[in-house]
Amino acid sequence: MIPDGYTDLAPGKIASVVTYLETHERPAARGPAAGANEACVRLKLVNDPDLDWYRALFRRTGAQWLWFGRLEMSDEELRNALCRPTTELLLAESEAGEIGMAELDRSKPTEVEIAYFGLFEEAIGRGLGWPFMAALLERAWRGEPKRVWLHTCTLDGPGALGFYVKCGFRPYKRAVEVADDPRLRGVLPEHAAPQVPIIR
Repeated sequence: MIPDGYTDLAPGKIASVVTYLETHERPAARGPAAGANEACVRLKLVNDPDLDWYRALFRRTGAQWLWFGRLEMSDEELRNALCRPTTELLLAESEAGEIGMAELDRSKPTEVEIAYFGLFEEAIGRGLGWPFMAALLERAWRGEPKRVWLHTCTLDGPGALGFYVKCGFRPYKRAVEVADDPRLRGVLPEHAAPQVPIIR
C-alpha cells in the first residue's frame, strides 16, 4: 500500500500512474474514426517476426514514451511472447507507408488485451489514431470476447488517456509503477524521452 502524500524515489528510478480501461461492448459504429480517413489505415499481421526487427520496431514506437518491457527480454522470452498463437502483432499502414504497431493478447478466452498500441513519432498529429484504433477494435472483437481492455500511463503521450475514453473505454483501476530508469541501464539511449528527466 502506497501511503497518502508524497513518496520519494531513489535516484535512478522512474514512476508512473497507470490507468486500466475496458469496454464490454463492440462499438455500434466505427465511432470517432468514421469518415473520410477511415479507409486509409490497414492492419498487417506479422507472423514469426525477426527479433532484431521487432526490437527496432518497438523502439521506434515507444522509445519516446520509455517503453522498455519487451527490450529487457532474452531472445527466448521474446520469441515465446511473440510466437504464441494467442499473440497478434500488427503493423498499421496508410498510403504513406507504415505508421505504427499494435499487439493483441488473446491468452484469456473471454477477453482481449490491447497489449501495445502506438503511432510512430512522424505519424502523430496526422489524424491517423482514430482509424487505426477503429481497425484494431474491429479485429479485437472477432470471436466475440466479453471484454477488450488496455492500460496507459503518465509516461505515455499526454492525450492518450482522453483518446482511449473517446474510443469508448472506461477507466476502472489505477496502479503506480516504479522501475529502474531504462536509459541508465542501456536499454534505451539516454536521449530518449527528454520530457522525463534522468535523475542519477
